[in-house]
Amino acid sequence: MLKPSEAGFRRLIPLLRPHRRLLAIGTLCMLVFVSSQLVLMRLMGRLLPDVGSGDLQRILPVIGLVLLVFAIQKLAQFGQDSLLAGPALQVSQSLRRDLFQRLQKVQLGALEKMSSGDLTYRLTEDADRVSEVIYKTLHDSIPSALQLVAVLGYMLWLDWKLTLAILLLAPFVAWLISLFGARVMVATERSQKKVSELAGLLGEAIEGLPLVRAFAAEPWLERRFEDEIDQHRQARYNTYRLVALQHPVVGIIEVLGFATVLVLAAIRISSGDLAVPELISYLTGLVLLIDPIAHVTANYNEFQQGQSSLRRLREIEKEPSEPADPVPSLPLGRLRGDLNFHEVEFAYTPGQPVLQNFNLSIKAGQVVALVGPSGAGKTTLFSLLLRFNRVNKGQLLFDDKDLSQVSARDLRQQVALVPQRSSVFSGTIAEAIRFGRQATQEQLHQAAKLANAHDFIIRLPDGYNTRLQERGTNVSGGQLQRIAIARAVLGNPAVMLLDEATSALDAEAEAAVQLGLKQAMLGRTVIVIAHRLATVQEADLIVVLEHGRISQQGSHDALMSQGGRYRELCERQFIRVNE
Repeated sequence: MLKPSEAGFRRLIPLLRPHRRLLAIGTLCMLVFVSSQLVLMRLMGRLLPDVGSGDLQRILPVIGLVLLVFAIQKLAQFGQDSLLAGPALQVSQSLRRDLFQRLQKVQLGALEKMSSGDLTYRLTEDADRVSEVIYKTLHDSIPSALQLVAVLGYMLWLDWKLTLAILLLAPFVAWLISLFGARVMVATERSQKKVSELAGLLGEAIEGLPLVRAFAAEPWLERRFEDEIDQHRQARYNTYRLVALQHPVVGIIEVLGFATVLVLAAIRISSGDLAVPELISYLTGLVLLIDPIAHVTANYNEFQQGQSSLRRLREIEKEPSEPADPVPSLPLGRLRGDLNFHEVEFAYTPGQPVLQNFNLSIKAGQVVALVGPSGAGKTTLFSLLLRFNRVNKGQLLFDDKDLSQVSARDLRQQVALVPQRSSVFSGTIAEAIRFGRQATQEQLHQAAKLANAHDFIIRLPDGYNTRLQERGTNVSGGQLQRIAIARAVLGNPAVMLLDEATSALDAEAEAAVQLGLKQAMLGRTVIVIAHRLATVQEADLIVVLEHGRISQQGSHDALMSQGGRYRELCERQFIRVNE
């Protein structure tokens, strides 16, 4: 017995509803195509006996009629295939679009655990496979199933005794198809997993090729790649072997059925129960059954593979989303930049707190540096300020407005992030700075000037229209970082978050970026994650974090005079007390 889909193909039906008109016309063409098979069976029963008589006056009109019906059938087939292709591709596009939108809302913690190669494969190859299954179902599987029903019905009308012999084999054939299909689905899932792993390794290999060469690790990477492609080959081979085995097994059963019909037909003709024209029509129908059976068998295998792909796509929907906006949201207005953490507690995993009883007040326009060992909670504070996560307990206030009551989009338009390693999308420098926002040329130039980027940009061959290559590899690290600063200040944010924005730069590039930062920070509240403490000595407030709590806070001079953890960290970096 055929197993129902567990992947949720029925959930895709609403995506087909906007295309009802095309589907209706395509279905009409499908019915014409199937009906023409029955007419051809009837005409062949009249034509072949007359061919033996040599009477052209009787043969030629029938041949003309056969050609006309055949032409109508092929035109209907063209209409069916071409009209139904559009809705199938639209479903794939809608599915891919919906999943990409969903991906953008997945919690960053969950997203970081996913392989970029695997995600790329799911949104490309898996989505295309689902589209192919929908298309083949519409233009091939359904017509083939209808053809089977129509031809078998006509054969029952011609001779129900002969047809009964064929129908006795049908459950066995259906069981075989289901058995093979289930195994093909399992083998396909393994194959797709191996392809995803291979795509992930390729991404890592391309990204880390300079590091591989630096360590002379090419043989290790080649062995690992060879192992991955061998596993992928074996998984694909197992799928192909199952499909290859199914065709001869089903084919043998078809031949046995055909032979049984011939024997029974000979017996019935000899007894006078069956006429030759009826036998020819019947045998024509029998031949017409072979093609749709083959199509249904092959398409069922592809359906199982598509079911595996759809399941992998649906797994993205199960990933946790970032917190939804409250309804209604509190109007944020233009922020001054006052921040207040009041008894904040937060944990990524229940029972393992990252922040505990955290209290901190930041005044508008202050520059605050967060220092402390890895895992102290510095990055977590940034994720809370950007509303990537919400506090479990306590309040986080912007200008006395609770962040849990405002929309994330309104908040992020006034809080800008400059990450440690800036990433840009391929495109022009102007597009990289705008980053999907509307801005005049003057606003663009002003942002670049604040970031100390304007001068080097206008010296490039195409200025602001210079195209950035993937990952910005055609500009230096310092230039890329200044583009990121310009991107941050373009929206005139009230708060800037700097994640050690100069740690990966040389001294000359760092000086240029520091100048850009100094200009960009004027008049804004700035929070800096700092590991190199020499860069934050001029901060208005330095906050030392340990185990999710504030152990010290104050200016550089005050903290150095106090002693304690901050002074210890400074002395490790050869920063001494000013005499």
